[in-house]
Amino acid sequence: MLEGQVALITGASGGLGRGIALRFAAAGAAVAVHFRTNARAADEVVTRIADSGGRAVALRADLTVESECHRVVREAADWGGGALTALVNNAGVQPVRELPGMTLADWRAVADANVSSVFACTQAAAELMRDARDARDMRDVRDARDAGDDAGGRVRSITHIASIEATHPAPHHAHYSASKASVVMHARSAALEYGPYGIRVNTVSPGLIDREGLAQAWPEGVRRWQQAVPTGRLGRPEDVGDACVFLASPMASWITGHDLVVDGGVSARPTW
Repeated sequence: MLEGQVALITGASGGLGRGIALRFAAAGAAVAVHFRTNARAADEVVTRIADSGGRAVALRADLTVESECHRVVREAADWGGGALTALVNNAGVQPVRELPGMTLADWRAVADANVSSVFACTQAAAELMRDARDARDMRDVRDARDAGDDAGGRVRSITHIASIEATHPAPHHAHYSASKASVVMHARSAALEYGPYGIRVNTVSPGLIDREGLAQAWPEGVRRWQQAVPTGRLGRPEDVGDACVFLASPMASWITGHDLVVDGGVSARPTW
């Protein structure tokens, strides 16, 4: 599905990001595995992809620094032979803090990690994707688009990982929920402005995704989720990864500015 594509997955050294990276590799993409501190975990993801016959590289960057965002995007493109066809902005933080007593520093730390990094990485990737498009004969590109291809058969897709908390706030997550709402609107705005260059921008909003130790750390929350969700289970990283692969594929060539909710149907549950 994604053969010949080069994808950068941010925050791919563990948990959700690992699942997304592995699904991209399984779909045939070469995957740049971004990490900030956990080099060992990133290398393990790269090894798993290589052992399955895929191609991957681990790249380190602190995405709260604008220049680092631009650098890692360029490194991913250079590693991929000068092209970057897909970006998944997955890196972020989810601290718990009551709104009364929250400091501006607390707020900014979440905004920098969850919103500013998305802005900078998207801008850097879109510049590369736009330059690659401009390097082609524009008449051929228009003909390919009219035939249903993305820029002559090259997928150019950016996907942000948002959250159902963008529209369904949770206690002590005011900064997180606001950041994810910002990410959803950024994607819609970017879809509007980058669309003429053949670049699609979407969001995926997961519900509660299972991880090691979650049931022990938050038994009451897991129990309430399982009772509320129509499908009867927590999400898996692969569920989100499959949604991201779809949005990055030619099958989604006419989908942009969309928020794809992947929550097992819990958002359909009445709240009154």
